[in-house]
Amino acid sequence: MNEKSLLSSITDHAGGYSDRPWTVLRGRWKGDPMLLLGLSLLLMVSALAWAAPFLYPVDPLAMVGMPLLWPGEDPLFPLGTDSLGRDLAAAMAHGARTSLVIGLGAAGLSLVIGILIGALGGYFGGWLDMVLLRLTELFQTMPAFLLVVVMLAIGEATLGMIHLAIGLASWPEVARLARSEFRRLQGADFVLAARGMGFSHWHIMTREILPNALPPLIVTGSVLVAGAILTESGLSFLGLSDPNVVSWGSMIGASREQLGSAWFLTVLPGSAIILLVLAFNLLGDGINDLLNPRTRSAA
Repeated sequence: MNEKSLLSSITDHAGGYSDRPWTVLRGRWKGDPMLLLGLSLLLMVSALAWAAPFLYPVDPLAMVGMPLLWPGEDPLFPLGTDSLGRDLAAAMAHGARTSLVIGLGAAGLSLVIGILIGALGGYFGGWLDMVLLRLTELFQTMPAFLLVVVMLAIGEATLGMIHLAIGLASWPEVARLARSEFRRLQGADFVLAARGMGFSHWHIMTREILPNALPPLIVTGSVLVAGAILTESGLSFLGLSDPNVVSWGSMIGASREQLGSAWFLTVLPGSAIILLVLAFNLLGDGINDLLNPRTRSAA
């Protein structure tokens, strides 16, 4: 048996999340109705976001009709128009793109920063772990939403800046989780075997520990996406969004004065935000149930 086969054999018997979690996920995902519901909702929103430029090639911020048309009143505007005569259906479709881009982009940035800091501290320990842990605690003492608002107030509220601000404010939770996972897996048999075979620290961190630490981090990532979407919606409601991009939050913010007379202007984008956040939460819960060894053993 060569070194690679020996290390693979040790990994398969290491327990916890390391017993081929992706095989378990592929084999059991069809049996979880909540996971299927979340995945279905996410696919629907993703399909709408992908088709938005083809369904509505005109700028969604352009005034194309009479103002304050109710849904169903004009066949050309099935969801109606806002107070400026902009097509709500076009805004909803293009707003889905904005919400998904910001949610996935900000969560991705948070995961990269958090995993890097948590992995370095958890693996090497010592003074490096202490410094990185103090840095994480420093960011955790700041309210995340307030930190995002301050960053956008200092810089320009563009789509890229919103990505950066939300991502920089959301990584401490990921860093703590990654640190605990790397510390927990350091003593696993497959890690000790890799060290005994002379593999480098980089190889052990990226090829041995990280794949086994990913499942809980992916679950946390789904929650981060939902949180980023809600944060962007709150920023847009306060007017701290890119004025050249339509989003569901900006639609709610622009229509709050018509809440009593044209409630559909806020209910439609608000319902879309709820469904998208619900989709990511259900997806995260479903993945956690499938990959959690305690849940699997009880099933």
